[in-house]
Amino acid sequence: MVVQQRPVGGAHPQDELAARLRLVQELSGRGLRALARDTGLSSSSLSRYFSGQTVPPWPAVIALCRLVKRDPRQLRPLWERAANPLPAPPKTSRQVQPPSPPAGAPRPPRNDLPRDVPDFTGREDQLAAVLAAVGSSRVVAVDGMAGVGKTCLAVHAAHQLAAEYPDAQLYVDLHGFTAGREPLGPDPALRTLLAALDVPSEKIPQEGGIEPLAACWRAELAHRRAVVVLDNAADAEQVRPLLPGAGPSVVLVTSRNRLLGLDEVPPVSLDVLTPQESAELLARASGDPGGSDSRLTRDPEAAAEVLRLCGHLPLALRLAAARLRHRPGWTVGILVERMAEGATEFDTAFAMSVKQLDRAQHRFFRLLGQLPVSTFDEYVAAALADIPLRSARAMLEDLLDAHLVQQPAAGRYRLHDLVRQHARKTAAEQDAPEELEQAVGRVLDYYVHAAAAADAVVSYSSPRREVSAGRPPAELPTFAGKHAALFWFGTEYANLMAVFETAVAAGADVHVCELPRFMRAFFARRCGTTHLNVLFERSLVAAQRLGDPLQLAEAHSDLGFARYNAGRMAEAGAAYEAAAPLVAQAEDTRSEAELAMRRGYLSWDEGHVEEPLDLFRLAGKLYADADCPTGTAQATAYEAWSMLQLGHREEAARLARTVLDIPHSDPAWPPALTARITLGVAIAHEGAEEAVEHLEQALAQAREDGHKHNEAWCLNCLGVALRQLGRYEEALAGHRRAFALLDELFEEHWKIHFINGYAETCRLAGLPEEALRLHRQALELAPGLGYRHAQALAHEGIAAVLDDTDPAAAAEHRAAGQAIVRETG
Repeated sequence: MVVQQRPVGGAHPQDELAARLRLVQELSGRGLRALARDTGLSSSSLSRYFSGQTVPPWPAVIALCRLVKRDPRQLRPLWERAANPLPAPPKTSRQVQPPSPPAGAPRPPRNDLPRDVPDFTGREDQLAAVLAAVGSSRVVAVDGMAGVGKTCLAVHAAHQLAAEYPDAQLYVDLHGFTAGREPLGPDPALRTLLAALDVPSEKIPQEGGIEPLAACWRAELAHRRAVVVLDNAADAEQVRPLLPGAGPSVVLVTSRNRLLGLDEVPPVSLDVLTPQESAELLARASGDPGGSDSRLTRDPEAAAEVLRLCGHLPLALRLAAARLRHRPGWTVGILVERMAEGATEFDTAFAMSVKQLDRAQHRFFRLLGQLPVSTFDEYVAAALADIPLRSARAMLEDLLDAHLVQQPAAGRYRLHDLVRQHARKTAAEQDAPEELEQAVGRVLDYYVHAAAAADAVVSYSSPRREVSAGRPPAELPTFAGKHAALFWFGTEYANLMAVFETAVAAGADVHVCELPRFMRAFFARRCGTTHLNVLFERSLVAAQRLGDPLQLAEAHSDLGFARYNAGRMAEAGAAYEAAAPLVAQAEDTRSEAELAMRRGYLSWDEGHVEEPLDLFRLAGKLYADADCPTGTAQATAYEAWSMLQLGHREEAARLARTVLDIPHSDPAWPPALTARITLGVAIAHEGAEEAVEHLEQALAQAREDGHKHNEAWCLNCLGVALRQLGRYEEALAGHRRAFALLDELFEEHWKIHFINGYAETCRLAGLPEEALRLHRQALELAPGLGYRHAQALAHEGIAAVLDDTDPAAAAEHRAAGQAIVRETG
């Protein structure tokens, strides 16, 4: 079960639901008032839910479960029985609790939907039309004027559809009408959606324009039951590439414009609420109890004027209601007087809400409109306004109460487009342009420093140098460990990309240089390195403008490493060649060591023998001179790996054991992983049990680290070791698992590292045809990638397979392999 349960025996479903909701409250560690504040539910309603007096609406159950990060869907059957009670079962019946999920179970499906508002009012016909439209055509477009409740209706419908579409519930704001932002193009929108489905970046097309991306998106939806909300679309052209093809998934689109270009998509147009619906929403949102003593009932003329001034628009009504709810001393007449001071329905509502803020809160609100990100946390807000974290947290709570900010998830905030527009308009009238520029600059500073702090937890080596981009913020988030830091990167990924673009547009060249550098470790584990090529290309341009030799050297080196990992060997070599004299000029020993390591990787894959060994040894010495023991250990581990590839097993094992003897605290310490792999393969003949133990430990390390490429490396080397022990079936299973993982990642070029070893196992296991197929696949891959060493091994492998059946062809392949060896020295 999602929440650990105490046995409830044969309790009535309503009582059992109440007991489980009380467990949710216990898990949250909050009192009733704090729980009401954080869920948007009233404390009196929560009291009735927890006591079993009332069955809560399903959105309330969702809000409670999400607060403690638990999946509400497992409570759905119990809620349905409580909401629609059947005759009570006999007292002897027993309820069987579902088993706990096994360790290592798959992650729950992605759910990005904003919270369903608890006071959703009216719209029965429109909701029925939306549900009918997705049932027949799987896509529907909801249109209407600003503030009319398009997003609210689409999200409400999506929550109702979630149980039918359990594979994913996705939400993307297309920013078609967001003040200060260009609409989100189809390219970044598709990449955001594919990333939300955990599609590996290497499977996502990087070239060819929009159509290959759209085809990839349609292919992913074809085998899933997902519901997708595309909010705030500018026009049909922005939406068309995001629509599904074949398959069961459904998409709900909202736009202020009627999307006439989507002839195949049925529209549902929203008008303002009816007077009766408006009055009901105002009463519910303001917490009005009804009856003769309520403020709305005592002054019906003033209440009707509030509805008129709000134009019967849900957003304006909620803003007005928030004033009444948090001002118990106000009459409805006072509310009308405050609202009448505004110029339009929206300006009236916003100005009326903003007018209740003190000077500091008002400044804070105006600055929030300058944020270049969609959602944000209290750390970003504190940096933006240059105020203490505690003050930012308190002001965000005040603005949340006033409905001037929204809270789509615990700890995350956003501004509605219309509120953002009002904040920006007010800032332009009241604040000096240089003050607004400085505020945005502080946000850029924050993200570079926060990324550096997270990277320091994720990366295995200490930072090369301090962050030089801007001024460090007063407070940064703290990360309990590597996985917490990776979670921060994942949560902030879209914001980090938006900040990078803002820095490029603002000419903040140091930020453009440093931000991608602090995201390398995250990209390696979560996004692949392909995307880094684009970022580092732009960083290089910024570094060239700066003219700092070290920045420029690191930009060339980082771009080379990104290209190396993407299989672009010749371009990687060119970037390293450009970096070398600049590194020497900068006299930065740490950067020299890192460049030597990277050139060693490239040199080995190009087929050289002595040069990579010399480079790894040089890197080890330079890391030692730079007082970086982890770098020295990594260089020694790769020296051992190179020795193993050359057949020097004893020396490889000795060097690997030297690395493993170094104390460290990280269970996934990269030097130890490389050393364990090397040692396992090196001693397989002499110490089979120890060899397999080392390789299985390395595999566990890679999995704990979440590094799929290293996991594939471990699996393949485990196959090589098991083959040397004559355990061919187990060896083949290891190779196959490694290649299945690479297929899942769509890392075709990475196969060149492992494919000849897999083929050799096939040959010795009596599968010559499979061995030939794999060696020939290596011959196809290697030239385009520039992996001369792998090309030579493939020729030698084919020769070994053909020696008995076709000696002449075998001799030709052996001669071709030897020619490559001579050519590369």
